[in-house]
Amino acid sequence: MEQLVFLGTGDAMGVPRVYCGCAICEEARKGGVNRRYRSLVAVEGERVDENQGNPFPFGEEEGFLIDCGPDWRSAMERREQRFAGQVLVTHAHFDHIGGLPEWADACRWLDRKGQLYAPQEVLDTILRQYPWLDRNLDLHTVDQGVTLAGWSIRGWKVNHGKNGYSYAYRLEKDGFVWAYCSDSIALPPEQRGLLAELDLLVLGTSFYHETAEFSTRSVYDVKEALELLQEIKPKRTIFTHMSHDIDLRRDYGLPEGVEYARTGQTVLLR
Repeated sequence: MEQLVFLGTGDAMGVPRVYCGCAICEEARKGGVNRRYRSLVAVEGERVDENQGNPFPFGEEEGFLIDCGPDWRSAMERREQRFAGQVLVTHAHFDHIGGLPEWADACRWLDRKGQLYAPQEVLDTILRQYPWLDRNLDLHTVDQGVTLAGWSIRGWKVNHGKNGYSYAYRLEKDGFVWAYCSDSIALPPEQRGLLAELDLLVLGTSFYHETAEFSTRSVYDVKEALELLQEIKPKRTIFTHMSHDIDLRRDYGLPEGVEYARTGQTVLLR
């Protein structure tokens, strides 16, 4: 079966914050439900490895990852996965690409080429930061769309507030349509078009209600996201990219069909 696995559901700093002693961070330090790694998801295909029992545990063509942040290695260890074959990147911020050198190093030692997919301008930025990556990774532009694991994927630039821009992706396969939009805020009408008629929306929401000056912000808060959902009306929505403001032990009274992602959560894509 096709499924989405949330390996990382946190914002740029993750939870707990190293400096913070709030109740949410303390609960997370004890291995609680609020322990959140930097944003990372796996899109998994149907083949199951007979030895491991995990879908494509060694990164075969049946699946791919979205983003490769600094918690990529720990996510791989938690899954007992030794190789990732394909990674689709949303934008070139550290919390989304900080694991690329470790991935490239794994490819070097295993004598395998990883396949990195991103818009051309994102690839250009990545290579300026890590100019040696193309020794072990094949780089592919997705500006004209791409097909991964049978999913037809279209990306488009979205407003990332004070942090510039990110890319969101719309994925379609066998009549199921979903979108991944981890880093965005105040999307203008022209950036919402591909968010229409979705079976599933994965949307970044850092705070429940963020009180910082709007010009300093970069990701929707939950209240703003709920207003967006009233316009685009996805069948199901999962909030990710959460800071230490979100407490998964609390009932926020979210509408039906809307929920917070949990580390390790698996969602069927059908």
